[in-house]
Amino acid sequence: MIEAPLAASPTQAPASAAPTLVVRDLCTHFPTEAGVVRAVDGVSFDVAPGRILGLVGESGSGKSQTGFSILGLIEPPGAVVGGSIVFEGRDITHLPERAMRRLRGNRIAMVFQDPMMTLNPVLTIGTHLVETLRAHQPVSRSEAARRACEALAAVGIPAPAERLDAYPHEFSGGMRQRVAIAIALLHRPALIIADEPTTALDVTIQAQILFEVQKLARAQGTAVIWISHDLAVVSALADDIAVMYAGRIVERGPARAVLAHPAHPYTRGLIGSVASQNQRGQRLRQIRGMPPRLADLPAGCAFRARCDHATAACEAAPAESTVAPGHHLRCFHPQP
Repeated sequence: MIEAPLAASPTQAPASAAPTLVVRDLCTHFPTEAGVVRAVDGVSFDVAPGRILGLVGESGSGKSQTGFSILGLIEPPGAVVGGSIVFEGRDITHLPERAMRRLRGNRIAMVFQDPMMTLNPVLTIGTHLVETLRAHQPVSRSEAARRACEALAAVGIPAPAERLDAYPHEFSGGMRQRVAIAIALLHRPALIIADEPTTALDVTIQAQILFEVQKLARAQGTAVIWISHDLAVVSALADDIAVMYAGRIVERGPARAVLAHPAHPYTRGLIGSVASQNQRGQRLRQIRGMPPRLADLPAGCAFRARCDHATAACEAAPAESTVAPGHHLRCFHPQP
């Protein structure tokens, strides 16, 4: 984790452009023997060109499944059962697989958490980049190799022409993650979904990758969804933040507003759990209890069993309210 103050990035992209992605009331369910797991339960948000949305929450809150739902990567028997996903003005919620494959890696790219699981160990770095490029564009191998070299240089890999002939195992974890980001950027996508891509990296490499992603998003006008459980990382990167709990977004808004004035008890608990927010010599603050089972969610607010402010009103599901312009909340007892 980066021990940094929880403050939004000082260079924020304008929010006036029409959204690249509009998600409304998205629901993704998985039927199991224990019941229906509502992994994504009525999620709504927008991402505009050149802006970075931090999607944060504990493990199992539905962050990754939201990303997979957007890309159409939910494996049966799981399915998107409700809501809409509109990308560049086109509803792609139930797009046929062939049409979806034309979008994946081309207009929408994803960076996964572990690059060793997504890079083929028997293929060179150059082959990964060249074949990805030629899968979507009719370019020669020489032209594809030239653009692959430019992509590696853009993410800060030294001697990129020489590195095209290297294999993934010859790269460090940070360098492999840079390669994964370079592959995602090859087609200048309109949207990148990054699923905790810096979790296993050391602090120095983590900071370098955050800087590269932020710089490239601004330069190319790419919308980014950065999925993470680490608020310190998101605070250094994101323009907007959406906080997820038990498959639902409980608070969302501009990063500066959400971090400086968190209104939901869960958001306050996440911020209070960051080590740099605690006093030296005192026990670390934490959110008591455990997240609920998604196959057996309690009625009303899913956080009420862990919340110090819960009342009988919380036995009903809270509707979304507006705390300040652009700052939205689902809670009966917003914190000042």
